[in-house]
Amino acid sequence: MSQEFLQKIFVPFERQQNSTISGIQGTGLGMTIIKGFVDAMGGTIDITSEEGKGTEIIVRIRHRLAEAPQEQEDQSTIQYPPELFADKRILLAEDNSLNREIAIAILEGVGLKTDIAENGAIAVEKIAVSPSGYYDAVLMDIQMPVMDGYTATRQIRALPNKFHSRIPVIAVSANAFDEDMEASYEAGMNGHLAKPIIESELLKTLGEIWFNN
Repeated sequence: MSQEFLQKIFVPFERQQNSTISGIQGTGLGMTIIKGFVDAMGGTIDITSEEGKGTEIIVRIRHRLAEAPQEQEDQSTIQYPPELFADKRILLAEDNSLNREIAIAILEGVGLKTDIAENGAIAVEKIAVSPSGYYDAVLMDIQMPVMDGYTATRQIRALPNKFHSRIPVIAVSANAFDEDMEASYEAGMNGHLAKPIIESELLKTLGEIWFNN
């Protein structure tokens, strides 16, 4: 690949035009999606390439040792029908555009309305100026520019309007170890979801917050 193209290889729908392209052409989204997954896992991806010679791609992802599963006294789970979630409004605080698109598809697929905040500071501002009860919950990414999810949640909890300060906030993070969950709860969050979001886990968490309290 050319050095010029390498500068925009992660841009959606970008494809290098050359004589080796076959009649079957892709969408130009492959590297964008891969970059999204690597970022969500807290990793890095580096690419070097020289036309006519080849390409080297290095992905670095930091892993931690898995913890032994704990015995569950009750393996049963409560199922919440999607119609219970219709017309409730979620504020999605997420800086990554690909992650936002995936989350929005899941949320709107079960009838939830969605507003977007590109970082924690915008999320706090949107809640502070919203009418009481306008938002039913916040899905809060942890690692964001300007203001991270922990700081944003603490500021939400300090808002003078009790309808704003008590809004349910659910952490969304690539890290789902016990210490990560504890940090979320200490910041004032009501739940913790691992990336990528799984619809059943999302509905279970929202159901427990909305209908079991």
